[in-house]
Amino acid sequence: MIALQQDGDAFFEPSDRQTPLNPCANAGIGACNWLVEDEHPSGFCMACRHNLTIPDLSTPENSENWQRIELAKRHLFYSLMRFGLPLVTRIEDPENGLGFEFLADDSSAGSTVLTGHANGLITLNVAEASDAEREARRVSLGEPFRTLVGHFRHEVGHYYWDRLVRDRGKQETFRAVFGDESQDYGAALQHHYAEGPAPGWEQSFVSAYAASHPWEDFAETWAHYFHIVDALDTADAFGLRTRPETDAPELALTTTFDSYRAVDARVLVDAWVPLTIAINSINRSMGQRDLYPFVLSAPVMGKLQYIHELIHAAPAA
Repeated sequence: MIALQQDGDAFFEPSDRQTPLNPCANAGIGACNWLVEDEHPSGFCMACRHNLTIPDLSTPENSENWQRIELAKRHLFYSLMRFGLPLVTRIEDPENGLGFEFLADDSSAGSTVLTGHANGLITLNVAEASDAEREARRVSLGEPFRTLVGHFRHEVGHYYWDRLVRDRGKQETFRAVFGDESQDYGAALQHHYAEGPAPGWEQSFVSAYAASHPWEDFAETWAHYFHIVDALDTADAFGLRTRPETDAPELALTTTFDSYRAVDARVLVDAWVPLTIAINSINRSMGQRDLYPFVLSAPVMGKLQYIHELIHAAPAA
């Protein structure tokens, strides 16, 4: 974080008035506080240049919701950039680039916006930024964990399945871990919403929704990997560290722990589990829900390791 000083139309860091800095074009409407470090002609930062559609900002509610959405999206892009994952806009690749449409329901037309992903285009209903609306949907859908950041991490998981698995011909390796994704996706989701997950799903999946189809299993596991890595990164920044016991000395945590460069998923989980136990206990003492209401079984650990290897191999590929 740096403090900017404005001189006319130019912005500088007070200690360096020789280097002009360019705030994102969305800074003027309070939606972004990132800088444009690569002099991109759009004037948008790395995160905002992927936007295709934003809500009608003449409506105060839309404006407030969009600001919350952009904040959550920057959490996502921070991780994508730290991992060095490929980021291609829809301008660079109109058919498969990563793009976002933030839309509102049209009550006059009776249309409802569904959050989802299709060929790199991620659509998000801006109503999800409303705490009351999101809580109502969380309860109605029986989801113990529903957040804006979680939506972004889940949906972008579908995008990177296309880029890192399908486009690179890695389906067989994927199927060995998650199952056959060629099964009817629509029918699988319909069955999930009608019948719910099979009893005992907790033994193999990180969430009930993950049990609906291998694609959703991947996206849910991908999102949880991001949750773990980024939360550990934040904990480390505040000096909150755990000291897990490991059999291998080379896997023991040092004074500082860069979760984005962990050697494998086991190191991450060894640090994550005691941290979540502590924070969940604190939440309970305050009468709040668990911060992380999930169980990481052995099969889920294998899936997290798959995600870990896929992400860390992406920059080299």
